[in-house]
Amino acid sequence: MSTPLRSFLDEPRPSAPPVRVWRDWALLALVVVAGVLEGVLREDMPLRELSMVLTLGLAPLLLWRRTHPLAVVAAAFGTVAVVDLGVIVADAPTLDIYSMLYFLVFPYALFRWGSGREAVAGLAIILVPAVLSLVVSWTGLGDAIGGVAVLLAAVALGWAVRSQRGAQERRIEQMKSEERVLLARELHDTVAHHVSAIAVQAQAGRALAATSPSAPLEALQVIEVEATRTLAEMRAMVRVLRNEAPAAYAPQPGVADLDRLAGASPAGPRVEITVSGDVAALPAAIDAAVFRIAQEAVTNALRHARNATLVDVRVAGDASTVSLVVRDDGDPGAADPAPDAGFGLTGMVERALLLGGVCEAGPSPGRGWTVSATLPRQVPA
Repeated sequence: MSTPLRSFLDEPRPSAPPVRVWRDWALLALVVVAGVLEGVLREDMPLRELSMVLTLGLAPLLLWRRTHPLAVVAAAFGTVAVVDLGVIVADAPTLDIYSMLYFLVFPYALFRWGSGREAVAGLAIILVPAVLSLVVSWTGLGDAIGGVAVLLAAVALGWAVRSQRGAQERRIEQMKSEERVLLARELHDTVAHHVSAIAVQAQAGRALAATSPSAPLEALQVIEVEATRTLAEMRAMVRVLRNEAPAAYAPQPGVADLDRLAGASPAGPRVEITVSGDVAALPAAIDAAVFRIAQEAVTNALRHARNATLVDVRVAGDASTVSLVVRDDGDPGAADPAPDAGFGLTGMVERALLLGGVCEAGPSPGRGWTVSATLPRQVPA
């Protein structure tokens, strides 16, 4: 079996398909109304009663097309195949009801929501009534090619939407992974900075304790050994994360560095920073996260907020949390994130979640776009 075919067959179902939404009920109501109106108003419809029973009886399958795509295809197209065989045996007129065009939703759903094996099995089921329909009601090669093209278009559209959504989910997961790696690097750099200082102090204490009793000297030796071992282990860990890049033992920017973002932007709006409350002595990870989220939100606002004159950044701290709000005054709806900004938002949300907080973004009341984050003062263990 060729690799592409095996890969297609091994394709799993997309995760968490919506069960039923209001659009499903609206589609079902539209099909029912269309079927009834066609059955009542169309005088030349052959086998009117059977056509209406078939159309209306199979319409509720639309409600399960995402959660049970293969079963729905088997029920719908299998029933049609049985009816076509009965028409051939009875030498009766062929069914001809336009409302049954809603059947095209089923192959679309099969390739959008089914697994690879379900798609292949469902396509085989679909081909049976399709071939029978061509045999029973042959109207020429052009009509046959047109019908097959329409069916294949529904299949291709379902697969295209599935592929696009899968690619977007992979990009989001990649962004989350990159954010985890970045956070791990920052945590390492900050901790390594302090641990290296401990090692230096231990070495200095050992040198100065030559005239002191042996107990402090032994304690300093233990401190030095443990600090050096911790540094070595963290260097090995970060070497993997950094692809062999050397570690930089420097604290990451934090709330005190938010002024870097302030001032007039050559692209347009000015950025104002306001810090209030207790933001002193924040854990390094929280301090760095506030800066990184603010930096990403300000960058997005400068890039995407149309006709904005101000990007307002406010940080407030209390005894248990630190809150950040970044708001611009751009045109209403203008700051809806573009795809790259959307992935940046994913990174901000992921960073906040990893630290036990929350981050949200959305349109502001009236004008502009708001990014808000709330982080705990203590990093969860």
